[in-house]
Amino acid sequence: MTIRLSVLDRSRTRRDRPQGEALRDTVRFAQQAEALGYHRFWVSEHHSVPGVAGSAPTVLAAAVAAATSRIRVGTGGVMLPNHRTLVVAEQFGVLESLFPGRIDMGLGRSVGFTDGIRRALGTDKDAMADFAGQLAELEGWFTGGPRPYDGVHARPAEGLRVPAFVLANEAGADLAAAAGAALVIGGLSGEERMLAAVARYRAAFRPSAWWRRPYVVVAGNVAVAATREEARRLLVPEAWALAHARTHGAFPPLEPAEETEARAMGERERRLYEDGLRGHIHGTEDEVSAALGALVERSGADEVLVTTSSYDREALLDSYGRLARLAGLTAGPAGRERLTGPARRA
Repeated sequence: MTIRLSVLDRSRTRRDRPQGEALRDTVRFAQQAEALGYHRFWVSEHHSVPGVAGSAPTVLAAAVAAATSRIRVGTGGVMLPNHRTLVVAEQFGVLESLFPGRIDMGLGRSVGFTDGIRRALGTDKDAMADFAGQLAELEGWFTGGPRPYDGVHARPAEGLRVPAFVLANEAGADLAAAAGAALVIGGLSGEERMLAAVARYRAAFRPSAWWRRPYVVVAGNVAVAATREEARRLLVPEAWALAHARTHGAFPPLEPAEETEARAMGERERRLYEDGLRGHIHGTEDEVSAALGALVERSGADEVLVTTSSYDREALLDSYGRLARLAGLTAGPAGRERLTGPARRA
């Protein structure tokens, strides 16, 4: 399997451990991902979620970039409807000025998942309706193009090139194409819909100051271990957290897999939990290499963004290490160049 691999870490909290530890774990994880040869390391934006400590992605990205030296650093993503585009441009302008050539601007259109969070953020559900307009306005702050505020400049962003990525579902792929942004799309479940969306994106892509050609990143959970069952157990804590959130309305910290497997669940909880274990790539190195390679071949993806979380950080890091080895990332700079080729670098 020869494909560029990157990491999205959500700073997931773990039961009975402080939230600050999750943030420090993210920074350490970025250093480890860099040593393994991963291309990018992204952090996410969540507000008022008990199981996620990452609420300020550009702040956390700055800490990650300062603790690393080569890996690209970015957001997966900043939720644009929650922010004024000028502020987003300024934040990424500062990051790019401090860490030139290493910053990515991953953008999403989600808003807070409760009315209370949306009110606290000063936004509402309707804010995501003008995502296309927000993207255009954001691009203008970097290019110096038309903007609705006379005499206002985004400093130090204006004149800088920070690649933009749109985190999207099938419908969002059209928005990414119109904006001339790279597309990040979940592709390990609902693959037929994903492939159709990717095809539409490529056909409708309009070159921009951000990207001259389409660029597709397929995102999802990938777990690798010595046995298929060990790999499956890495997926258990996140699957349970999702099932709990959908039945109780709160996304909890991760707990050990063995406790989840011994848990008595209601019928709906059990169904949601089992659903949460499906649609991911997991198994031994040979099994994952075959499955992921086939997905990349079918989609023509330029890159895979791995988003796996688990309670056992040692086992999780082992999984990322195995994945890096099977993709040849640990071969060093010369080996990585041979695998990806200079034309595919972003």
